[in-house]
Amino acid sequence: MSNYEQIATQARIKVLELIYKAQTSHIGSNFSAIDIMAVLFEKINPEKDIFVLSAGWKAAALYYFMWRKGMITKEELNSYCQTGSKWIGLSEPVHTFIKFAGGSMGMGLPAAVGFALSKKLKGEEGKIYCLMSDGEMQIGTSWESVLIAAHHKLDNLVVIVDRNGFQAMGKIKEILNVNLKDFKGWDECVVDGHDYEDLERNIFKFANEYNTPTMIHADTIKGKGVSFMENNNLYHYKNLSEEEYNLALKELNI
Repeated sequence: MSNYEQIATQARIKVLELIYKAQTSHIGSNFSAIDIMAVLFEKINPEKDIFVLSAGWKAAALYYFMWRKGMITKEELNSYCQTGSKWIGLSEPVHTFIKFAGGSMGMGLPAAVGFALSKKLKGEEGKIYCLMSDGEMQIGTSWESVLIAAHHKLDNLVVIVDRNGFQAMGKIKEILNVNLKDFKGWDECVVDGHDYEDLERNIFKFANEYNTPTMIHADTIKGKGVSFMENNNLYHYKNLSEEEYNLALKELNI
C-alpha cells in the first residue's frame, strides 16, 4: 500500500501554504477531504476515469493532487487564487481533467450520474468518482440523482460523502439533519475517512454482484491535522493570520 500518511501530510502543508498566501478560506473543508483524495488519486486513471469534485471549495486540494499526478505545473499550482490566475478557489473546467464545475451546491452528483450513464450506454471503461459534502445531501437535486442512479443500475459510479458534520453556518444536525444512509438500490458503507486502508478497500473494491452504484459515507474531522482547526467551523470562511499559519505548519511538520 502507498505511504498515504506521508502523501496526505505533504498535501496539507502545501494546501495550507496556498490558502495562506492567497488569503482565502475553506482550509477546514480541504483538510477534512485530503485523506480521501490521497487514496483516490493514487489509483485513479485520468485516461478512463472521471472525477467530479462536487464540493468545489476544496479546490486547493484538488489542484495539489493534479500537480502530484503531473497534470499541471508547479507554477500553475502556486498561482492558486493569485491575480489573473485561472486556478481559483472553486473547481472550474479549466483543465480537461476537470469536466464539471464544482461549488454550486447539489450540482456535482447530477453531473456524475450523467457521466456514468453516458459511459454505460457507450460501453466505455472507467469509473466516475464524485466527492461530495454532507451538507449537499440536504439538496433536492442530490436525492433525485440518487434515485436516477439506482434506477439505471450505474455500477460505474462511486460517490464519497465527506461527512465532517459541518456546513457553512454550523453543524449539520442543528441546521437540517437528513438521513444519509439506507439508499434503496445502492451499495453503501460507512468508513473512517482518515483510515487509509478502510478507504482504499471500499473505494476500489470489485464491482458488487447487484450492479448498483456505490455510496461511501466517510466520517471525517473538519480541519483534520491541525489541533486548533479540528471541528472548529470558524475555519470554513476565515483566512489565516501569520501566527495561525506558523502554528499550523509547526504541527504538520512534527
